[in-house]
Amino acid sequence: MYQKIIETKITQCNYNELSEEYKKLVETAKNQVEKAYAPYSKFHVGAAVQLENGEVFAASNQENSAYPSGLCAERVAMFFANAQYPETPVRTLAIAAFTNGNFLKSPISPCGACRQVLLETEARFEKNIATILYGSEQIYIIDNVKQMLPLCFEKSSLDIKTD
Repeated sequence: MYQKIIETKITQCNYNELSEEYKKLVETAKNQVEKAYAPYSKFHVGAAVQLENGEVFAASNQENSAYPSGLCAERVAMFFANAQYPETPVRTLAIAAFTNGNFLKSPISPCGACRQVLLETEARFEKNIATILYGSEQIYIIDNVKQMLPLCFEKSSLDIKTD
């Protein structure tokens, strides 16, 4: 028996340390929280996806009283971008959350379902997706989705090998 150590690299910074491109994407995600439909959780999330061609797609979470029927901001933005430009890789994703009249001080990360969709998008285009998780007091930058989902289920998982 042995232990396997899995590490995740996260860059922590504040807003002023972001590049102008990242600031613009974060602002786009922040603006989307106003468009969220979150009457049940009161937790508004905005996401902005930037493609390699520079196009930006923004979205917000959309809840439903039948909770599984709602959709997170990250998936709404990602699916919209992929539907409009199915051959163009995603470069960057920014996420911001707002509740009780304020943006969260610490960043939130995508839920498991969103992480799986983001991972599939990374694999689809064979390109890393940088992810910016916004918090008003700290921001995390993660170089690729696999950093957020190290023990992931991916295409190679379907290659069933038996003894």
